Amino acid sequence: MNFNGFKKEGIKFLEDLKENNSKVWFENNRHIWEENILKPNIAFVEEMGETLEMLVPTIKAKPKVSGSLFKIYRDVRFSKDKTPMKDKIGILFWQGKAHRMQSASYYFFFNTQSYYIATGIRSFKTPLLKAYRKYIQNKTNAMNLHNILEDIKQKGYDLPQAKYKRLPQGFDANDEYSYLSKYDAIFGFKSYSIDETFYNEEIIDKAFKVFQDMDNLREWLYELTLTVEQ
Repeated sequence: MNFNGFKKEGIKFLEDLKENNSKVWFENNRHIWEENILKPNIAFVEEMGETLEMLVPTIKAKPKVSGSLFKIYRDVRFSKDKTPMKDKIGILFWQGKAHRMQSASYYFFFNTQSYYIATGIRSFKTPLLKAYRKYIQNKTNAMNLHNILEDIKQKGYDLPQAKYKRLPQGFDANDEYSYLSKYDAIFGFKSYSIDETFYNEEIIDKAFKVFQDMDNLREWLYELTLTVEQ
């Protein structure tokens, strides 16, 4: 399946979904979603996956829901937002044997206004958080991560805010890298307003450039995930 860009009709569908957020409305309009969102997403995963193999030969690009594609149905049990359908679209490529959401990953998200390109891990669950804190107690690991994050900022990308205000037990406030222990996620990202690039095949090159610029972070995080106790 050839990827020729995302569809304007897909953005229109998401706009309509925001105004009609119900399972009944979605099922009545599922054919629009399948044609203008699902098909382009599958094509994007296939082409982007092949492109990313130049960086990571073992990258996982699975063009299906619960693979590289996220469900459009929201699990309201674990969400403050109780609307049944998601009005943003997520796409993920990941490396390793861990759960995809706990793996070093490349992300692509879009909604009606913007698209978001990121590299990293967007949330550490408890096993990974424990492994992360242990991993950065090694001075070399912490220094390397610090340098990678500084490089990402120098390139014009953004970083998440640290979640915790206090240092966890075992970290010294006098250590120049101790600030890293306050994070519960590590990723670099950039948001862009929906533009003509989004609607044609050039979005592949644009996303790849962002992923390539932050690939040292992907590599660092992949090494971290290998230390998580299963």
